[in-house]
Amino acid sequence: MALAHPQSDDSLPEDSNRSESALVLGTETIQLEHLKFPPGEAHVPAGAAHTLYVSLKSRPMYYQHTQDGKTHSGLYHHGDMLITPANTPLFTRWDGDENCLQIQLPESFLKQVAEETLGKNGDHLTLVPTFQSRQQQIAATSNLLLAEIQQRQPFSVLYLDSLANVLAVQMLRNYGTTSAQVPTYQGGLPTYHLKRVLDYIDAGLAGDIKLAALAGLLNMSPFHFGRMFKQSMGISPHQYVIQQRLERAKHLLKHSDQPIIDIALACGFTSHSHLSKQFRKVVGVTPKAYRRC
Repeated sequence: MALAHPQSDDSLPEDSNRSESALVLGTETIQLEHLKFPPGEAHVPAGAAHTLYVSLKSRPMYYQHTQDGKTHSGLYHHGDMLITPANTPLFTRWDGDENCLQIQLPESFLKQVAEETLGKNGDHLTLVPTFQSRQQQIAATSNLLLAEIQQRQPFSVLYLDSLANVLAVQMLRNYGTTSAQVPTYQGGLPTYHLKRVLDYIDAGLAGDIKLAALAGLLNMSPFHFGRMFKQSMGISPHQYVIQQRLERAKHLLKHSDQPIIDIALACGFTSHSHLSKQFRKVVGVTPKAYRRC
Protein backbone atom coordinates (compact mmCIF):
# COMPACT_ATOMS: atom_id res chain seq x y z
CA MET A 1 0.00 0.00 0.00
CA ALA A 2 1.58 3.21 -1.12
CA LEU A 3 0.73 5.44 1.76
CA ALA A 4 2.61 8.24 3.38
CA HIS A 5 3.19 8.87 7.05
CA PRO A 6 0.80 11.74 7.83
CA GLN A 7 3.42 13.69 9.78
CA SER A 8 5.84 13.96 6.87
CA ASP A 9 5.05 14.89 3.30
CA ASP A 10 8.66 13.94 2.49
CA SER A 11 7.48 10.33 2.26
CA LEU A 12 5.20 11.07 -0.68
CA PRO A 13 6.33 9.76 -4.07
CA GLU A 14 8.18 12.54 -5.86
CA ASP A 15 6.09 12.15 -9.02
CA SER A 16 2.66 11.96 -7.39
CA ASN A 17 0.36 14.10 -5.28
CA ARG A 18 -2.42 13.40 -2.85
CA SER A 19 -5.78 12.96 -4.53
CA GLU A 20 -8.16 15.90 -4.20
CA SER A 21 -10.60 13.44 -2.66
CA ALA A 22 -8.14 12.32 0.03
CA LEU A 23 -9.87 12.08 3.42
CA VAL A 24 -8.22 12.53 6.79
CA LEU A 25 -9.73 11.97 10.22
CA GLY A 26 -8.24 11.48 13.65
CA THR A 27 -8.23 11.74 17.43
CA GLU A 28 -5.51 11.29 20.05
CA THR A 29 -5.85 7.50 19.74
CA ILE A 30 -6.23 6.95 16.00
CA GLN A 31 -5.41 8.58 12.65
CA LEU A 32 -7.26 7.63 9.47
CA GLU A 33 -6.35 8.52 5.93
CA HIS A 34 -7.97 7.37 2.71
CA LEU A 35 -5.49 8.10 -0.06
CA LYS A 36 -5.33 7.52 -3.79
CA PHE A 37 -2.09 7.61 -5.78
CA PRO A 38 -1.10 6.99 -9.39
CA PRO A 39 1.37 4.11 -10.01
CA GLY A 40 4.72 4.66 -8.31
CA GLU A 41 6.87 3.87 -5.30
CA ALA A 42 7.69 5.44 -1.95
CA HIS A 43 10.09 5.23 0.96
CA VAL A 44 7.99 5.72 4.10
CA PRO A 45 10.25 6.70 7.02
CA ALA A 46 9.92 5.12 10.44
CA GLY A 47 7.35 6.89 12.59
CA ALA A 48 6.04 6.79 16.15
CA ALA A 49 2.83 5.01 15.17
CA HIS A 50 1.84 1.47 14.24
CA THR A 51 0.31 1.47 10.77
CA LEU A 52 -2.30 -0.80 9.24
CA TYR A 53 -2.86 -0.55 5.49
CA VAL A 54 -6.05 -2.05 4.05
CA SER A 55 -6.44 -2.44 0.28
CA LEU A 56 -9.67 -1.01 -1.12
CA LYS A 57 -9.08 -1.93 -4.75
CA SER A 58 -11.97 -3.71 -6.45
CA ARG A 59 -9.52 -5.87 -8.42
CA PRO A 60 -6.19 -7.39 -7.34
CA MET A 61 -3.09 -5.21 -7.73
CA TYR A 62 0.59 -6.08 -7.62
CA TYR A 63 2.73 -4.69 -4.80
CA GLN A 64 6.30 -5.04 -3.63
CA HIS A 65 6.98 -4.23 0.01
CA THR A 66 10.19 -4.22 2.04
CA GLN A 67 10.31 -3.79 5.82
CA ASP A 68 12.32 -5.21 8.70
CA GLY A 69 14.86 -6.63 6.25
CA LYS A 70 12.26 -8.72 4.39
CA THR A 71 10.70 -8.26 0.95
CA HIS A 72 7.33 -9.54 -0.18
CA SER A 73 5.58 -9.17 -3.53
CA GLY A 74 2.23 -10.36 -4.76
CA LEU A 75 -1.30 -9.52 -5.84
CA TYR A 76 -3.19 -7.82 -3.03
CA HIS A 77 -6.96 -8.33 -3.07
CA HIS A 78 -9.64 -6.10 -1.58
CA GLY A 79 -9.28 -6.33 2.20
CA ASP A 80 -5.68 -7.59 2.25
CA MET A 81 -3.61 -5.93 4.96
CA LEU A 82 -0.04 -4.79 5.51
CA ILE A 83 1.14 -4.07 9.06
CA THR A 84 4.12 -1.80 9.70
CA PRO A 85 5.05 -1.47 13.40
CA ALA A 86 6.23 1.81 14.85
CA ASN A 87 9.88 2.70 14.22
CA THR A 88 9.98 0.49 11.11
CA PRO A 89 10.74 2.08 7.72
CA LEU A 90 8.82 0.79 4.72
CA PHE A 91 9.57 0.70 1.00
CA THR A 92 6.60 0.08 -1.25
CA ARG A 93 6.01 -0.12 -5.00
CA TRP A 94 2.64 -0.49 -6.74
CA ASP A 95 1.82 -0.89 -10.42
CA GLY A 96 -1.70 0.56 -10.65
CA ASP A 97 -3.83 3.36 -9.23
CA GLU A 98 -3.59 3.00 -5.48
CA ASN A 99 -6.67 3.06 -3.26
CA CYS A 100 -6.31 2.05 0.37
CA LEU A 101 -7.11 2.99 3.94
CA GLN A 102 -4.26 3.88 6.28
CA ILE A 103 -4.95 3.45 10.00
CA GLN A 104 -2.37 4.59 12.54
CA LEU A 105 -2.32 3.87 16.26
CA PRO A 106 0.26 5.83 18.30
CA GLU A 107 2.93 3.67 19.89
CA SER A 108 2.11 5.09 23.33
CA PHE A 109 -1.57 4.23 22.90
CA LEU A 110 -0.88 0.62 21.89
CA LYS A 111 1.45 0.26 24.87
CA GLN A 112 -1.28 1.59 27.16
CA VAL A 113 -3.82 -0.90 25.75
CA ALA A 114 -1.36 -3.77 26.18
CA GLU A 115 -0.87 -2.90 29.84
CA GLU A 116 -4.36 -1.78 30.91
CA THR A 117 -6.49 -4.16 28.84
CA LEU A 118 -4.33 -7.23 28.32
CA GLY A 119 -2.21 -7.04 31.46
CA LYS A 120 1.00 -7.27 29.45
CA ASN A 121 4.28 -5.38 29.61
CA GLY A 122 3.83 -2.71 26.96
CA ASP A 123 7.57 -2.65 26.28
CA HIS A 124 7.55 -6.35 25.39
CA LEU A 125 4.23 -6.71 23.58
CA THR A 126 4.23 -4.93 20.23
CA LEU A 127 3.32 -5.75 16.64
CA VAL A 128 5.09 -8.00 14.15
CA PRO A 129 5.75 -6.70 10.61
CA THR A 130 3.18 -8.52 8.48
CA PHE A 131 2.67 -8.80 4.72
CA GLN A 132 -0.55 -9.58 2.84
CA SER A 133 -2.72 -10.84 5.69
CA ARG A 134 -6.47 -11.09 6.32
CA GLN A 135 -8.35 -11.16 9.62
CA GLN A 136 -12.14 -11.07 9.77
CA GLN A 137 -12.60 -9.04 12.96
CA ILE A 138 -10.02 -6.44 11.97
CA ALA A 139 -11.64 -6.19 8.54
CA ALA A 140 -15.03 -5.50 10.16
CA THR A 141 -13.56 -2.77 12.38
CA SER A 142 -11.71 -1.26 9.40
CA ASN A 143 -14.98 -1.10 7.46
CA LEU A 144 -16.62 0.86 10.29
CA LEU A 145 -13.69 3.29 10.31
CA LEU A 146 -13.85 3.65 6.53
CA ALA A 147 -17.57 4.43 6.72
CA GLU A 148 -16.87 7.11 9.33
CA ILE A 149 -14.24 8.84 7.22
CA GLN A 150 -16.31 8.64 4.03
CA GLN A 151 -19.42 10.30 5.40
CA ARG A 152 -17.70 13.72 5.47
CA GLN A 153 -19.79 14.74 8.47
CA PRO A 154 -18.82 15.83 12.00
CA PHE A 155 -17.46 12.77 13.74
CA SER A 156 -17.78 11.50 17.29
CA VAL A 157 -14.52 11.34 19.24
CA LEU A 158 -16.21 8.88 21.60
CA TYR A 159 -17.08 6.56 18.71
CA LEU A 160 -13.64 6.74 17.05
CA ASP A 161 -11.85 6.16 20.35
CA SER A 162 -14.08 3.15 21.01
CA LEU A 163 -13.16 1.66 17.63
CA ALA A 164 -9.49 2.50 18.24
CA ASN A 165 -9.51 0.49 21.48
CA VAL A 166 -11.21 -2.46 19.81
CA LEU A 167 -8.77 -2.37 16.88
CA ALA A 168 -5.74 -2.13 19.18
CA VAL A 169 -6.82 -5.22 21.11
CA GLN A 170 -7.56 -7.13 17.90
CA MET A 171 -4.16 -6.31 16.43
CA LEU A 172 -2.26 -7.19 19.61
CA ARG A 173 -4.11 -10.50 19.87
CA ASN A 174 -3.57 -11.47 16.24
CA TYR A 175 -0.26 -9.81 15.32
CA GLY A 176 1.48 -9.25 18.65
CA THR A 177 5.01 -10.39 19.47
CA THR A 178 3.61 -12.54 22.27
CA SER A 179 0.24 -14.24 22.71
CA ALA A 180 -2.40 -12.24 24.56
CA GLN A 181 -5.86 -13.15 25.78
CA VAL A 182 -8.55 -10.65 26.71
CA PRO A 183 -9.85 -11.13 30.27
CA THR A 184 -13.62 -11.67 30.43
CA TYR A 185 -15.97 -9.78 32.73
CA GLN A 186 -19.61 -10.72 33.22
CA GLY A 187 -22.57 -8.94 34.75
CA GLY A 188 -21.98 -5.40 33.62
CA LEU A 189 -21.25 -2.41 35.87
CA PRO A 190 -22.38 -2.26 39.49
CA THR A 191 -25.38 0.03 39.93
CA TYR A 192 -23.48 2.78 41.77
CA HIS A 193 -20.75 2.77 39.11
CA LEU A 194 -23.30 2.94 36.32
CA LYS A 195 -25.13 5.84 38.01
CA ARG A 196 -21.87 7.75 38.33
CA VAL A 197 -21.17 7.34 34.62
CA LEU A 198 -24.71 8.26 33.57
CA ASP A 199 -24.66 11.37 35.77
CA TYR A 200 -21.33 12.40 34.21
CA ILE A 201 -22.76 11.98 30.72
CA ASP A 202 -25.92 13.90 31.59
CA ALA A 203 -23.88 16.81 32.98
CA GLY A 204 -21.55 16.90 29.99
CA LEU A 205 -23.88 16.43 27.01
CA ALA A 206 -23.06 19.86 25.61
CA GLY A 207 -19.34 19.12 25.56
CA ASP A 208 -16.92 16.58 24.13
CA ILE A 209 -17.34 13.29 26.03
CA LYS A 210 -14.35 10.98 25.68
CA LEU A 211 -14.20 7.25 26.28
CA ALA A 212 -11.04 7.57 28.37
CA ALA A 213 -12.77 10.05 30.68
CA LEU A 214 -15.74 7.73 31.22
CA ALA A 215 -13.47 4.75 31.88
CA GLY A 216 -11.29 6.86 34.16
CA LEU A 217 -14.25 7.53 36.46
CA LEU A 218 -14.14 3.84 37.37
CA ASN A 219 -10.38 3.28 37.00
CA MET A 220 -10.99 0.85 34.12
CA SER A 221 -9.42 0.45 30.70
CA PRO A 222 -11.55 2.03 27.93
CA PHE A 223 -11.90 -1.35 26.22
CA HIS A 224 -13.29 -3.14 29.27
CA PHE A 225 -15.43 -0.16 30.22
CA GLY A 226 -17.07 -0.19 26.78
CA ARG A 227 -17.85 -3.90 27.06
CA MET A 228 -19.29 -3.68 30.57
CA PHE A 229 -21.31 -0.55 29.80
CA LYS A 230 -22.96 -2.37 26.90
CA GLN A 231 -23.72 -5.35 29.15
CA SER A 232 -25.46 -2.98 31.56
CA MET A 233 -27.28 -0.73 29.09
CA GLY A 234 -27.71 -2.89 26.00
CA ILE A 235 -26.05 -0.24 23.82
CA SER A 236 -22.55 1.19 23.51
CA PRO A 237 -21.45 4.41 25.28
CA HIS A 238 -21.47 6.21 21.93
CA GLN A 239 -25.03 5.09 21.16
CA TYR A 240 -26.19 6.07 24.64
CA VAL A 241 -24.70 9.58 24.36
CA ILE A 242 -26.41 10.13 20.98
CA GLN A 243 -29.68 8.87 22.46
CA GLN A 244 -29.47 11.27 25.41
CA ARG A 245 -28.51 14.22 23.22
CA LEU A 246 -31.54 13.61 21.03
CA GLU A 247 -33.83 13.27 24.05
CA ARG A 248 -32.60 16.61 25.38
CA ALA A 249 -33.06 18.19 21.95
CA LYS A 250 -36.62 16.86 21.77
CA HIS A 251 -37.40 18.36 25.18
CA LEU A 252 -35.98 21.77 24.25
CA LEU A 253 -37.77 21.80 20.91
CA LYS A 254 -41.11 21.27 22.66
CA HIS A 255 -40.56 23.36 25.78
CA SER A 256 -38.49 26.34 24.67
CA ASP A 257 -38.39 28.88 21.87
CA GLN A 258 -34.63 28.69 21.43
CA PRO A 259 -33.36 28.73 17.83
CA ILE A 260 -32.60 25.23 16.58
CA ILE A 261 -28.90 26.06 16.13
CA ASP A 262 -28.70 27.00 19.83
CA ILE A 263 -30.44 23.76 20.79
CA ALA A 264 -28.02 21.79 18.62
CA LEU A 265 -24.98 23.32 20.34
CA ALA A 266 -26.53 22.96 23.81
CA CYS A 267 -27.00 19.23 23.17
CA GLY A 268 -23.48 18.54 21.92
CA PHE A 269 -24.06 18.67 18.18
CA THR A 270 -21.67 20.71 16.08
CA SER A 271 -24.23 22.41 13.85
CA HIS A 272 -27.87 22.65 12.84
CA SER A 273 -27.25 20.13 10.03
CA HIS A 274 -25.49 17.71 12.40
CA LEU A 275 -28.53 17.69 14.70
CA SER A 276 -30.91 17.42 11.74
CA LYS A 277 -29.11 14.41 10.31
CA GLN A 278 -29.15 12.49 13.60
CA PHE A 279 -32.71 13.62 14.39
CA ARG A 280 -34.11 12.53 11.04
CA LYS A 281 -32.23 9.22 11.28
CA VAL A 282 -33.66 8.32 14.69
CA VAL A 283 -36.94 10.25 15.01
CA GLY A 284 -37.92 10.18 11.34
CA VAL A 285 -38.54 13.91 10.91
CA THR A 286 -36.49 17.11 11.04
CA PRO A 287 -36.20 19.12 14.29
CA LYS A 288 -38.32 21.88 12.71
CA ALA A 289 -41.10 19.43 11.80
CA TYR A 290 -40.95 17.84 15.27
CA ARG A 291 -41.35 21.25 16.90
CA ARG A 292 -44.44 22.01 14.81
CA CYS A 293 -46.27 18.74 15.46
